[in-house]
Amino acid sequence: MKILFIGDIYGNPGLEMIESHLPELKRVHKPNLIIVNAENAANGRGITKKIYKTLMSLGVSVITMGNWTWGNRELFEFIDESKIVRPLNYREAPGKGFITLNYNDKKICVINALGRTFMNAGLDDPFTGIKDIIQSEKADISFVDFHAEATSEKIALGHYLDGIADVVVGTHTHIPTADERKLPKGTLYITDVGMTGPLDGIIGVDRDIVLNRFLNGYSTPNQVAEGPKQLNAVIIDLLKKTIKRIHIESETV
Repeated sequence: MKILFIGDIYGNPGLEMIESHLPELKRVHKPNLIIVNAENAANGRGITKKIYKTLMSLGVSVITMGNWTWGNRELFEFIDESKIVRPLNYREAPGKGFITLNYNDKKICVINALGRTFMNAGLDDPFTGIKDIIQSEKADISFVDFHAEATSEKIALGHYLDGIADVVVGTHTHIPTADERKLPKGTLYITDVGMTGPLDGIIGVDRDIVLNRFLNGYSTPNQVAEGPKQLNAVIIDLLKKTIKRIHIESETV
């Protein structure tokens, strides 16, 4: 079983990179399952039904989300019938915090959760929440997208779920980390997969807007950066017990 996971799709540049490079990634790596995080797909905030349908048509199996899950209110209209997994630790929200798929007589459980350090207040505990789902679903393979700010919280979750979850990947910071590995009890782990979208912005946003915020304490609303683009992903081989980073850069035409 191979799983291709693509990190946070940010705006149209991220969608363009998916459309341009996913066919080749499928040809080269031959994944059985494709999962993408798309919480920033709609101009940096949430996802639309049009984007959802585009990703599904490209062969995506499951879409995970994060703190911008509800950034586009249109999601409320279709999340319950979709293959979108929103963070499980929202206490009352539409949709679901995990989805279990069947592939070649194997049950694959995909789980999404938000971290609590430097993030949203009022969230349920993601650690025990994820563990409870894995134990109750009894799937053959469990995959966790942990959308969190603090590297320490992500690494802590990886060790907490070591030997319980098959895969734990981190998202949210938009910066890929170089710590992909197999943990002591066998769980495949990376702290952050990175972002698929603008290369020369600041975590996807036009850099002048963010620089002005740091220098002067205020700025105009965020805009998706233009220019060169990137795709960050990992390919996971559950038979060989390996997780490898993928990084692609593409100049604008």
